Amino acid sequence: MDSSETQDAVCSARGCRRPAVFALRWRNPKIHDETRRKTWLACAEHRESLGAFLSARGFPLDVAPFGP
Repeated sequence: MDSSETQDAVCSARGCRRPAVFALRWRNPKIHDETRRKTWLACAEHRESLGAFLSARGFPLDVAPFGP
């Protein structure tokens, strides 16, 4: 991801247009092997709720800061 994509990246929560500050990397172990990861972006406000949504489904989750 180049710097212009990073600057334009917004939270993945429905209806949120805030800048992303966290990357939530997850996978569905029922259909994806260890090498496959999907990424949702989150603002500070939605980091917990997006993470809770994924955790409740038993999806392995890594959270890291997002940005340049």
